[in-house]
Formats: sequence, C-alpha cells, structure tokens
Amino acid sequence: MDLRVGVIGTGAIGQEHVHRLQTKLAGAKVTAVTDIDLERAERIAKKYGARMEKTGYSLINAPDIDAVVVTSWGPAHEKAVLEAIAAGKPVFCEKPLATTAEGCKNIVKAEIAAGKQLVQVGFMRRYDKGYKQLKELMEQKAYGEPLMLRCTHRNPAVDESYDTSMAVTDTAIHEIDCLHWLIDDDYATAQVVFPKETKYTHSRLKDPQLMILTTKSGINITIEVFVNCQFGYDIQCEIVCEEGVVKMAEPSFPTIRSKEKLSQKLENDWKKRFIDAYDVEMQEWINDTKKGIVNGPGAWDGYVAAVTADALVKAQETGKAWVIETGNCPDFYK
Repeated sequence: MDLRVGVIGTGAIGQEHVHRLQTKLAGAKVTAVTDIDLERAERIAKKYGARMEKTGYSLINAPDIDAVVVTSWGPAHEKAVLEAIAAGKPVFCEKPLATTAEGCKNIVKAEIAAGKQLVQVGFMRRYDKGYKQLKELMEQKAYGEPLMLRCTHRNPAVDESYDTSMAVTDTAIHEIDCLHWLIDDDYATAQVVFPKETKYTHSRLKDPQLMILTTKSGINITIEVFVNCQFGYDIQCEIVCEEGVVKMAEPSFPTIRSKEKLSQKLENDWKKRFIDAYDVEMQEWINDTKKGIVNGPGAWDGYVAAVTADALVKAQETGKAWVIETGNCPDFYK
C-alpha cells in the first residue's frame, strides 16, 4: 500500500518534491498539498492529481494522510513539525528544522515526550554517492584516524539579498551536518576568517570566508565558502588521516581535446549536482517510514546543526573563536 503524503509548501523545493513523489519514486503518493499562497497550492494539486488543504493543521490531521513533508518558509517549520508530532505522524522537514536552536530543542523535547522518532531533516548530502563512499572508508578505518578535513563550497554567484550570515545558515549548513555525520565526532569550537574580498561581492556580504571547526577529539576542519567564485558550483571534501589522504570523487564529465586545449566541464547548478541524492534521500524516507523507523538525520541532528551555525555566526560577528555547546546526545537518539 502506498504511503499517503501531505506536502506543506509548494514553492520551488516543494514542487520538486511533489514531482519526485508522484512521478519518480515508488511506494508513495501525494494526497494533499497546502501553501500560504492557496492559488499556487491549488494549481499544484490539480497538476498532480492531489487536493488542496487550506491549512497545514487540516492537512496534518486529515485521516487520509499517513506522513507529512514540510517544505514551507523556514520560520514556519517548527509549528508544522510540532503539529505532526502531536498527530503521531512521521514528518520529513527540509532544512532548517527550525530557525533557532531553541526551536529545534522544542522539537527534540516533543519527540522524546511522544516516545517515538518521527522526524527526519532534509540534509541530502548524506545520500550523495561521493559522501557515502567517504563514510564507508571512515567506518573501515583503513587509513587510521582522521586528523584534518579540508572542504570547499563554491557557488558561481549570488544576488544582493544574500548576506554574510547566510554563508553559514544557507550554505555551510550542509557541511555542518554532513561532516559531523562523516567523522562521527561532536564539534567543540567555531571560528571564521575573512580573506581579501572578491570584487564581485557587495557591501552586506563578506566573500569568501574560511570557517574553522574543531571537534572534541581534536580534528581540525576548514570549510572555504566562496559564493561568487564565477567559474561553477564546486563542492570538495578531503580527509587527511594517519596513514593516507582520502578525497571525495567529483562528478565526471567528458575530457575534451579541441583547439589546442584539454578541457573538462564543471557543474554550475546545485540542483543538478545533488539531484540523485534528493531522489535517494526521499526514497529511503518512504521505505523507512513504511517500516515505522527513522534512519536519516533526525531532530537531534537538526539541533546540532542549529547550535553550530549559531556559533559560526557569532564568530563572524566577533572575530573570536566560539565554543559550541550542544550537551550530550539523549539516549533516545543513540
């Protein structure tokens, strides 16, 4: 029997997930959608053979909805996720889980009180083939313990609505979650260094940035965020271990010899770079939800990401290293 899914939010990512659930994946169907823009929600509902609900609450509590996908505006996530927990329904929430660490902690407390894990957060990097290969190698410990990580998150360009803090909250947030999972270690401190600025930035954005995280075991992580690099969408991750260096494979394109040049294309669209990861992520969520389990990044992971992001923003603002304090992971999530 198909999992009957309700989608809250029919903006760009919401429409992509509705399309994915209805046309690409197995074991689920979109039964209802809603959005603050009811006309848009009605259009999407008709396009995909679903119905439109007027509110998130009515969608969540509808008897023909088994599980919920939240892709609305970030500040609305906390309320929708808490309502899904109260209704006892599994919920997949795109990042951020909530816009504050306190909001994420509220979700953690509500889920623990409910007595069952219901929440998965949309950190799709964990489902990317390259990162999964790195994770397998780290678990095998074939090259000894990890000592340092060097990562890049480069984007061709951003508009003037993008500011300095968004380099953390909208961009590096993916590395924050994925690297924590990759090396299975908790973060301890955060620091941000601002190199010489590119001429392509604007007055509200310091670009590029070098973010430095240390873990409780002493691993040093550097994340270069450069969102106006001009040349493409470039994601890299290198792990320096005791007995070897492991670098994530990049998407492959044909090598071309022409006009006295040897060249290879680079990706320039984040959606294309991680399209397969989105598909794998959502299919695994469907499969796990039908089994009554959560195997992906959960509410505690959303909380850890929020606390770490807050520390990095404080480091941006003060120029100082900032301590990351999440507390111990509850046994509920171990």
